[in-house]
Amino acid sequence: MAEPMGFFTDTTVCIGCKACEVACKSWNQISSTNGGQNVLSGDSYDNTRKLDGEHWRHVKFIEQFSEDRVSESRWLMMSDVCKHCVQAGCLEVCPTGAIIRTEFDTVVIQQDACIGCRACLPACPFGVIDINPVTHTAQKCTLCYDRMQVGMTPACAQACPTASIQFGPLVQLRKKAEDRVAQLHSQGKEEAYIYGDEAILGGLNSFYLLVDNPEVYGLPVAPKLPSRNLWRSSFAAAFGAAVLGLWGLVSLRTRKRGAKAEGPSSGDGGGDGGKKGAAP
Repeated sequence: MAEPMGFFTDTTVCIGCKACEVACKSWNQISSTNGGQNVLSGDSYDNTRKLDGEHWRHVKFIEQFSEDRVSESRWLMMSDVCKHCVQAGCLEVCPTGAIIRTEFDTVVIQQDACIGCRACLPACPFGVIDINPVTHTAQKCTLCYDRMQVGMTPACAQACPTASIQFGPLVQLRKKAEDRVAQLHSQGKEEAYIYGDEAILGGLNSFYLLVDNPEVYGLPVAPKLPSRNLWRSSFAAAFGAAVLGLWGLVSLRTRKRGAKAEGPSSGDGGGDGGKKGAAP
């Protein structure tokens, strides 16, 4: 098996140019929103809005300004993408086996096997996957699987002008990330940290250097797999079955008691009277 590969995104050097979004759409030939007639969102410079079946990369713009716009003023930018989780919820629930783990330890949806059932959509704790309105199949970042197979760098990392998106073997990327955090700490930026270590779903193959809480970037603090909720649903199902069984037993016993309380049928006496009347 090939060496695990992934992305390390250093959000401190992202300039929000969206070159990664353009490169991703261009290489993967992804359909444009509303046939190219997109409507402005009014949310800062973010007209992509979110990751979905037509946007496999999404540059987030986070404005942090005080009311006077002087005492506090900061822009946070992050190029978001599928996390290619080591423990992937989407892969866990796919009923057709369309979602696979490749030799590079990345997660890919095989379009010829996807039936568009949407089971993977709620299974992803990051809200990455969505249905493409043209193909009607679930789509997301493939980490440019086709390019990796021939030794090429993914289109988004190739296009990034500031090396905010770095691609390579995960072992090397994690070392780079640790060194970068140490550098920022030495410069007085103690808030810098890595999001996506092994504590999160066994590790994210696309991880980030952040300088604020995960929620600020729209990331969950403690994402969970669908299977972690199985014991709750199993308990609820068992409890519901027990209640229905008990209700049925009580109902049956009540009916039997009612039948005994009524005694012999009044029709028996009518039968005797009929016999007496027939005698000479």
